[in-house]
Amino acid sequence: MTQGNLEIDKDIDETALLKVEKLNENDQEEVTVDPNKLYNVLGVMFETTRKRYSFEITDDSEYKKGDKVIVDTIRGKEIGVVYGAPMKLPERVLVLPLKPVIKKAEEEELKKYEALRLEGKLAYKACKEKIAHHKLPMKLIEAEFTFDKTKLIFYFTAEGRIDFRELVKDLANIFKLRIELRQIGVRDEARILGNIGVCGKELCCRTFINKFDSVSIKMARDQGLVINPTKISGVCGRLLCCINYEYKQYEEALKIFPAVNQIVKTTKGDGKVLSISPLNGFLYIDIEGKGIMKILIEEIKFNKKEAKKLQNVLSNEELKHKSLEKE
Repeated sequence: MTQGNLEIDKDIDETALLKVEKLNENDQEEVTVDPNKLYNVLGVMFETTRKRYSFEITDDSEYKKGDKVIVDTIRGKEIGVVYGAPMKLPERVLVLPLKPVIKKAEEEELKKYEALRLEGKLAYKACKEKIAHHKLPMKLIEAEFTFDKTKLIFYFTAEGRIDFRELVKDLANIFKLRIELRQIGVRDEARILGNIGVCGKELCCRTFINKFDSVSIKMARDQGLVINPTKISGVCGRLLCCINYEYKQYEEALKIFPAVNQIVKTTKGDGKVLSISPLNGFLYIDIEGKGIMKILIEEIKFNKKEAKKLQNVLSNEELKHKSLEKE
């Protein structure tokens, strides 16, 4: 299962198999909750935001990747795209209750959906003109109608809070329905607009990442990456999400390594650590009187408390680029 496809509740206590509910003032009954109970789950993605959610299949219909389906959401009925085959998943890895998949979208519903997407593009243009008219410091990203056409949602980015009350009034007068202006982050902007990453592939946030994990300058430094914004940031202007993919291996390996710039003892003499290769088990040390040498980790001794302290200290250059961590 691709990471990020499903909302996982990591705080579930699997040993808690019994739930006691008070039925009235004097009567209690034990209700058994089975964390291994299986649900027939379908992963559905919404095309505008590219967000992915889990829905429960409650009928005998066959669903496959690429199908457009009608699902029940907090906004009412919506159309989404199936992004994977149905799966049987236990209750313990799901966030309940699951909303149901109502049915496959029929031809008339698909026509209505495509018409709403076209109307959304026109609404986008109208809103952009009004933003310019009011001289608001905001960047419009996308516009979409809900499937029942009771609400029109505009997604935008901005540096801070925006007073868009007059803008909402203008838009409500134009479209005669409920208007919602939703501020999103630059990472969500990249997910909605899409692009090609530095690796040459479509952005991870658009293809499979559902929840953005925090990425730090320290993570990049610990993996030996050059702290250069053009090298370690994505199209969103924030640190590359892929820096997080292998970090756990580096974090584990670094527990037995000294910090860069730390003075260590080796079989060839004392020296200063210049760089480390934690996954390969060696480091480069400037040995006093002998120059730079490649030394295996087994051949050195160092103060582990000092190493841990130094590993958490960022250089002035690294501190300068802390803004790349912002969500």
